[in-house]
Amino acid sequence: MRILAIVAVASLGLAMAPNRSTSACPADLGIKLPTGFCAVLFADSLNAPRHAVVAPNGDLIVALRGSRNNPGGIAILRDANGDGRADQRSRFGSFSATEVRMVGSTAIYTENGGAILRYRIPVGAMEPAGEPDTIVSGLPSDRSHAAKTFVINGDDLFVNHGSATNTCVERGAPGEKGMDPCPELATRAGIWRYSASRTGQSLAIGERYATGVRNAVGLAIMPGTNDLYVTQHGRDALATNWPAMYSVEKNAENPAEELLQVSRGDDFGWPYCYYDVDLKKKVLAPEYGGDGNTAGLCANKKSNVAAFPGHWAPNALLFYTGAAFPAKYKTGAFIVFHGSWNRAPLALQGFKVVFQPMRNGRGSGAFEVFAEGFYSVADNKYTDLGGRPTGLTQGNNGELYLMDDARGRIWKITYTP
Repeated sequence: MRILAIVAVASLGLAMAPNRSTSACPADLGIKLPTGFCAVLFADSLNAPRHAVVAPNGDLIVALRGSRNNPGGIAILRDANGDGRADQRSRFGSFSATEVRMVGSTAIYTENGGAILRYRIPVGAMEPAGEPDTIVSGLPSDRSHAAKTFVINGDDLFVNHGSATNTCVERGAPGEKGMDPCPELATRAGIWRYSASRTGQSLAIGERYATGVRNAVGLAIMPGTNDLYVTQHGRDALATNWPAMYSVEKNAENPAEELLQVSRGDDFGWPYCYYDVDLKKKVLAPEYGGDGNTAGLCANKKSNVAAFPGHWAPNALLFYTGAAFPAKYKTGAFIVFHGSWNRAPLALQGFKVVFQPMRNGRGSGAFEVFAEGFYSVADNKYTDLGGRPTGLTQGNNGELYLMDDARGRIWKITYTP
């Protein structure tokens, strides 16, 4: 793996290393990709870009999470002169958005935590034609995990209802027992299915398609199979709340972040279960009488198709379908990890994009690091490049766009044999 070049702009304020690359990648600023790949800065100074989609005309449509003092909503970015950098942009909406999807050439779907919205954008336009339709409203958005990330497959609208808590406890105090049955499972901690074409839907109309998923920020449909896959954020605070049972080292690596294949009626076990990286199985959570080894009722819960180190925070999932990258990338999954916080006093981890080879719908062998350089584990601090990768989408020519919500940047990744 080598350090790839990134097009620099003065506003970044980053020190440039000597030019060691081709004219396509003139400036080396620290992002690392496999040999042959190049990342250029497509856009910057955005207000927390999260997920994105590419329109048929090549415009990049981006969900903006925003901040307390600056609005989020949707941004449309256009490279009008074809130089690889967005030179036109528009923004509409003033809500916090993580997800955006496109159906056909004019319908843009997004979310604001409590609702799924649909805008109509005339072909070639950069502004919506009127106010959005409300597809679903009244979704639970209080407390944690408010973003309603989703994917559309035909008329099926699969929506992540993230959990409101870490482990379904009332206070989150050390040694506190979990609520049993967990009341959250009626409306949260699962995947709900709605109609993508019907307006005016509510939670009561939706179907709880699968349950026991703590928070699935990345959702995708696998090409060729039509199967739904999601990335689950594992729980936190094993050592904090149960210090006699878990060391800080055990807590740092556990539980796993997971890639799940989701079918109707599946139960993945949250909050009763978590997947242990070392034991390679689901075990009973300590809040429900677990001892760190016993499976108990978790032996009957559906498991993952791939597992990753704990607390990396998988925020996006993409099955590559283009022809611009080497052939192996069409047989696996890209996963974007936002980076950890619950590893102290050990160094933080994550902050990278990985490629997980797949076979017969499951992970096949170890994952490969595809993009990194945002955080130095050795120094336990952000690099000069900095940022936190959070979203990934495929362009019309097989390129990838990587979102960084911490520094408001979007990178365009291409490949030259």
